[in-house]
Amino acid sequence: MKSPRLLVIAGVASGVGKTTVTLGLLEAFRHRGLTVQAFKVGPDFIDPGFHELVTGRGSYNLDGWMCGRDHVLATVSRYAGDADLAVVEGVMGCFDGLDATSDEGSTAQVAKWLGAPVVLVVDARAQARSAAAVVLGFERFDPELNLAAVIANRVGGETHAHGLREAISARCRATVVGAITRDEGVALAERHLGLVTAGEGGLSAEKRKRLADLIERSVDLDGLLKLTAPLHAPITAGSTKALPRSSRVRIGVAHDAAFCFYYRDNLALLEAAGAELVYWSPLSDTALPSVDGLYLGGGYPELHGAALGANKTMLETVRAFAGAGRPIYAECGGLMYLADALEDLDGATHAMVGLLPAAVRMRPRRLSLGYTEVTLQGDSPLGGAGTAARGHEFHYSSLDPVPASIPRVYRLRRRRGEERDEGYRIGNALLSYVHLHFASNPEVARHFVAACAGERLA
Repeated sequence: MKSPRLLVIAGVASGVGKTTVTLGLLEAFRHRGLTVQAFKVGPDFIDPGFHELVTGRGSYNLDGWMCGRDHVLATVSRYAGDADLAVVEGVMGCFDGLDATSDEGSTAQVAKWLGAPVVLVVDARAQARSAAAVVLGFERFDPELNLAAVIANRVGGETHAHGLREAISARCRATVVGAITRDEGVALAERHLGLVTAGEGGLSAEKRKRLADLIERSVDLDGLLKLTAPLHAPITAGSTKALPRSSRVRIGVAHDAAFCFYYRDNLALLEAAGAELVYWSPLSDTALPSVDGLYLGGGYPELHGAALGANKTMLETVRAFAGAGRPIYAECGGLMYLADALEDLDGATHAMVGLLPAAVRMRPRRLSLGYTEVTLQGDSPLGGAGTAARGHEFHYSSLDPVPASIPRVYRLRRRRGEERDEGYRIGNALLSYVHLHFASNPEVARHFVAACAGERLA
């Protein structure tokens, strides 16, 4: 087995270009013949898709708050074990996470757990010597963090780059390994929930080549490799117990341009619990595959409302599936699809499955964003009362008032202590805006597989 090296790419803040830098590094190292494994800190679905496009390997989320230290370390050990280099892309600013007083859920937390060196990406567009003060502040803020290198992004030219190197080298321990000039040709297209996804052509082959060439010219890749650290001894997490072979089931996972937000860990845990995953498209398919349950994740149904609404055969089929009491788990975009109607970004309304008697609206756009802890208050396809799991919410849509007659089986608790009821139980279907990370409680995956098998776990 190989002994992979580790590197964490962190940002001074959101929007400094760390995703673009990370993708360029992945592409450049791959061009050098290295097997590169990517990871993403935090609750993100879009960036891992870009990682996978470049590396040809699955990219996994590392989230300290949702999943804990043991799972983070075990995930890196498991999926980077056959790689030459593991590159971890951070989330937001390096120290940003759950709250303002701890490193819980942050890039810094994961980097320290891994013992990995950190490369800090600084947006240098509007600063020169002041960049050294920023880097020095990051170095001193947490002495336990190994801030090993700096990449200055969006540099104005060679004179600007030379000044940045001098200023940072004079006051900081970190080595300046790169100064990347501004190039709008490598910028990734954005929209309301973040970047245009890899599956929609957000990173073309031409842009990948241009980005790799830019990184090759601008970053000391050999010097960066010398700063990497070895992966610690492999750590294994407790595996999810599979159901007896006679009870194994098939779960239909909605997957297309409208539904593409899934944690790879969630899918892996369902498989470990005994499920065969079968993929289908609410956009283009006219029949469900032969399955025992459905999993509808998040995505961009608001961009495809007309097409989803026009596929009436599938709407009726899903409605009949739910009416027959078959288990369905739907989160965020899945909830939107199972609602009565969807009002899109242009204000047009499209009929959806109609399982949840309320409409979802994109106007006015209200951002709901944050970590969420879920405790079940009653029976559901994911478990019984008292079952707890963690996840996050990230959506701009709003749900019209849901009739009080619809049971709420979730008790949600946000980071500031706010609590409310959610998680709509309709027959054997569970609908929520929360994206649960099953690794926060692998029993959730086992319960869903058991529900699809018509069984009940103790």
